[in-house]
Amino acid sequence: MIYPVTGPKIGVVGGGQLARMMAPAAHELGFDLEILAESEDVCAVQVVPHAPVGDYKDFDVLLNFARDKDVLTFDHEHVPTDFLQRLIDEGVNVQPRPGALVHAQDKLEMRRAVERLGLPNPRWAEVKTLDELLSFGDEIGWPVVLKTPRGGYDGKGVLVLDDADQARGADVARWFEQLPERTDFSSLLAEEKVPFTRELSALVARRDSDEVKAWPVAESIQVNSVCDEVIAPAPGISAETAQAASQAAITLATELGVTGVMAAELFEVPGSAQGFLVNELAMRPHNSGHWTQDGSVTSQFEQHLRAVLNLPLGATEVKGEVAIMKNFLGGSNEDIFGMYPAALEEDPRAKIHFYGKGVRAGRKIGHVNIGGKSDQVEELRQAATRVTNILSHGTAEL
Repeated sequence: MIYPVTGPKIGVVGGGQLARMMAPAAHELGFDLEILAESEDVCAVQVVPHAPVGDYKDFDVLLNFARDKDVLTFDHEHVPTDFLQRLIDEGVNVQPRPGALVHAQDKLEMRRAVERLGLPNPRWAEVKTLDELLSFGDEIGWPVVLKTPRGGYDGKGVLVLDDADQARGADVARWFEQLPERTDFSSLLAEEKVPFTRELSALVARRDSDEVKAWPVAESIQVNSVCDEVIAPAPGISAETAQAASQAAITLATELGVTGVMAAELFEVPGSAQGFLVNELAMRPHNSGHWTQDGSVTSQFEQHLRAVLNLPLGATEVKGEVAIMKNFLGGSNEDIFGMYPAALEEDPRAKIHFYGKGVRAGRKIGHVNIGGKSDQVEELRQAATRVTNILSHGTAEL
């Protein structure tokens, strides 16, 4: 008699593109991946056979989904922290655990942890009133960046205040007025506006056995507060800065008890003590790591699944010499597949990853990966841009 072979069952909370891109890695390894979807039309539902719809903010729904899973992990960082501890109390294997995840959920907790570990922070303060914000700005000098500790992403929940008069404006007043009504945070985060030269991403993965592996530090290029392009390894980065950035990410992952993939988003600041400052943390596969799908021996999605199951981690070297990732957003072209012939013909080296989302102006709907030699960086960037232009707008040159 032939018995069916069953692999570990992994539950993913959230049905966005990150969950969608975990699916091929799970299938290749023979793992059973299931997602708790926000709705029937989220993009991971198209590729994951078992995707019940439920509200992750309802604890009973979350618990029922998690009960039969070998491990529960995440497509996003928005599940309430107390829910995660209650799941653990019910015997659910939650990875990463809430004590680590809170540092990606709450920017104030993250700033405290970076400071406690002696890693390079921007100057910052927790502020509860306009007077405290004004005092901070006067002390360190304007401009100042004001952030909501929770819920912000891709530029949301962030205000750049050029001077004290702007800090007294209506937007800031509204944020302070809403604080007493908030249940997720009771103060705001104020930071210096860092005079950085570029943004870097130090991507690592850790498992419970304490094994940690880092990918090469990459350059992350933002447009309108959204990740537009990633180059790995970061061109021209000094060996000292690259080593220090990787070590900082490894220290954070180890000391905070992270399991799975973690991205440390950094500001490169030449002349500073270590050459960079920590910007934010993400404890899940991250946009700055999408290049690993085609450009690394082990993708961030496979590595995340290995790590949360406490399996040995894969090699992280770049295949070839350099890898480029270029996002594409919704634009004037609404027929993505109709432009595939032109996009695929434009550069046969390009690997298209479309998320299956409906096209909406400015919405992140996919990315293109391309790799080559280190002396081809600019040519590869231009090639990736031409392909994404075709997909977004129907023409290679804009």
